Amino acid sequence: MANSKRARTGKPGIQPRGSTYIDPRGVSQGLERVREAARRDASLCFTNLLHHITEEMLREAYRALNTKAAPGVDDVTWAEYGEGLENRLRDLHGRVHRGSYRARPSLRTYIPKTDGRMRPIGIAALEDKIVQQAVVWVLQEIYEEDFLGFSYGFRPRRSQHNALDAVWVAIMQRKVNWVLDADIRGFFDFIDHGWMMKFVEHRIGDQRVLRLIRKWLTAGVSEDGQWSSTVVGTPQGATISPLLANIYLHYVLDLWVEAWRKRHARGEVYIVRYADDFVMGFQYRDDAEAFHRMLGERVQKFGLELNTEKTRLLEFGRFAIDNRAKRGEGKPETFEFLGFTHICARRRKDGGFVVQRKTIAKRLRMKVKGITKELMRRRHDPVSEQGRWIRSVVRGYFNYHAVPGNIYALGRFHKQVSRAWLRALRRRSQKGRGLTWVRMQKLLDTWLPRPRILHPYPNQRLRVINPR
Repeated sequence: MANSKRARTGKPGIQPRGSTYIDPRGVSQGLERVREAARRDASLCFTNLLHHITEEMLREAYRALNTKAAPGVDDVTWAEYGEGLENRLRDLHGRVHRGSYRARPSLRTYIPKTDGRMRPIGIAALEDKIVQQAVVWVLQEIYEEDFLGFSYGFRPRRSQHNALDAVWVAIMQRKVNWVLDADIRGFFDFIDHGWMMKFVEHRIGDQRVLRLIRKWLTAGVSEDGQWSSTVVGTPQGATISPLLANIYLHYVLDLWVEAWRKRHARGEVYIVRYADDFVMGFQYRDDAEAFHRMLGERVQKFGLELNTEKTRLLEFGRFAIDNRAKRGEGKPETFEFLGFTHICARRRKDGGFVVQRKTIAKRLRMKVKGITKELMRRRHDPVSEQGRWIRSVVRGYFNYHAVPGNIYALGRFHKQVSRAWLRALRRRSQKGRGLTWVRMQKLLDTWLPRPRILHPYPNQRLRVINPR
């Protein structure tokens, strides 16, 4: 968790394993000069950027897309677009530079949330994804010099684990006694287009690029064959949306937090933001309460609203257990951030304070439920094919959740998935009901990775990424 007094950083960290980030400067040498200019002058407005979007960059943008992603309203898949790719890209490049390119509406679909509700997702048409990715690469060269060090979401060479590390280190090693767990209600759905364009225009003066952004913001959505306009918001799922969200919150939140800490706080204040999800740590309660009151007014000014049910101030830190025990108030409350429940705990060896992180129980149950459903669907596939699929799923789950202190949750996940696979195999036929745990254990030993911690302690990794 970075102190908001900390200066902007030009070294955003190491590249996460498995990242699909492509350095755009390998495609356009001119982008290096753009970044140097942005670094030299924080007030410079760039008026000539579109020429960096070349056919070569569009080709790399196409290659960077998810090859298995669902198609948008154009109903064109990645593979289909690749047929006659060069002619398609030449035509797309020409339309972008002539100004005749037209953005298609996003195809609206829904995915389940942990609370049982559905989250709307906008799937862009394939050509929109390509152009958006190219524009993101160009704009990143400017905004990576502007964004502050405590912003982690959807930035090159930064990951969710970097943000989790920062939270852990701040609470463990800094003067944090109170935590503000904040949530902005429906952030992506309520981004004000007017404010969005004003923020972008601080740095971007190329009218052709600004027109592209306006086209994407106002392209609308298509749901069940019906088009509807979008006067606010940017679709979750659009390639451009994470960058626009970071720009919006950079001006609405990040710069304001940095200034507030310097002008108003009498103690230490820390913040970690991952997209619209952020956690703040305070040394003193009165600072935390004052900031909490002003935060609601601040975001409301820009068309946003705090989710009062999820935004809360809690006593949390190395003294919270003892202080609450003296007052007879029980254990400190917990908070959730990026898939983990953060808990005030004590080390078994010496009884010292430690921030324990456990996989959010509700998300673990939902993940197991989804795997169980898919295993039942695949139950008649060859066992080796099932094994390869389930191994990739479990390995991916462990790659994210295998942090120090979370071994119990990993074991629980492994056990529940093992039982779900056994039930699916027993449903294959009447003979399958005779499958015993002894025989099943051989399959598990062959295909399922065993639970083990894969990530270092946060202070170790943070020290490597940020030697300061």
